[in-house]
Amino acid sequence: MTTPPSLYQLAVAGVQRLVPYVPGKPIEELQRELGLDRVIKLASNENPLGPSKKALAAMQKVLPELALYPDGSGFNLKNALAKKFSVEPTQITLGNGSNEILELVARAFLAPGLNAVFSQHAFAVYPIVVQAAGAKSVVAPAVNYGHDLQAFRESVNAETRVVFIANPNNPTGTLLSQSHLENFIKSLPVTCVCVIDEAYYEFVRRKDEQETIDWLGQCPNLIIARTFSKAYGLAGLRIGYCFSSPEMADILNRVRQPFNNNSLALAAAEAALDDGEHLQNTIKNNTLGMKQLTEGFSNLGLNWIPSAGNFVSVDLSEPAYPVYEGLLRKGVIVRPVANYDMPNHLRISIGTPEENNLFLQALTDCLNNV
Repeated sequence: MTTPPSLYQLAVAGVQRLVPYVPGKPIEELQRELGLDRVIKLASNENPLGPSKKALAAMQKVLPELALYPDGSGFNLKNALAKKFSVEPTQITLGNGSNEILELVARAFLAPGLNAVFSQHAFAVYPIVVQAAGAKSVVAPAVNYGHDLQAFRESVNAETRVVFIANPNNPTGTLLSQSHLENFIKSLPVTCVCVIDEAYYEFVRRKDEQETIDWLGQCPNLIIARTFSKAYGLAGLRIGYCFSSPEMADILNRVRQPFNNNSLALAAAEAALDDGEHLQNTIKNNTLGMKQLTEGFSNLGLNWIPSAGNFVSVDLSEPAYPVYEGLLRKGVIVRPVANYDMPNHLRISIGTPEENNLFLQALTDCLNNV
């Protein structure tokens, strides 16, 4: 009698070896585990101010229509994005978060025998989507926790179909200069798709350099992924987008599932784009919060990686997981990043001034073993 295969053996090879992405611990889970009344979450780079009032009102307006399928083309949101960023609607692809954009790229361009290049310490989803497609991950060594574009270029070969660059990078917050990035993209072979992951785009404060969007006309192999999850405070709705050439957008839309964005997300995102005041308040809170946290780290004698995002990774100069667990017991959720080859670091999302103070006090107590 033949022994039947296990379910794991039935899965394709790339999926068999996958280690699932582990999200940040939810507030409710920690409250259940430890019986805590007050918990603050500074683990997932969410907007501590929440969504804008305009986005909330837009969702309220759509509620009576939830029995209907959403607009599968995202016509209104695409046109709002096109107007804001001076592109054509045909250059935009909508995703279930920018995370889905990464998966669409992998499904469209990767397969066994091909590879994708990304950096050491880069976003954990890159190796997941690459391996799920049966392709090979090529990890370029980082320099000072940031992307080394020379190492990237040396890693690209005839089998490379995709390069993933997070700018700013998560979880390190490091930022590449636009001039170096532009030169790198233009040096790539036309057979290689370059994805610039700009999930934290709104937090980058520079006005003297070109936007990546300006390169689309000369770089048909370029994809620029962004999201409404971070600065716009819509993480729970899962909506992102990317800019590319119309031809590239057509390819991505061939593998995109119909109705991948729900009606609430489409309405909220369109309204959020129109709420400049909320965005500016978010950026102001982030700037002040970054100063608050880094000054606190300095007072504790700790080093950190300068960050252009809405988070900062602090070096504890010792294994960080015990401190992470100590913070949990005090009702503070942060993000350990040992899986990013950073075992001594914790990544802290910028919170409100009160949340930042509570975290710094809890961190002080944990380091002093209080």
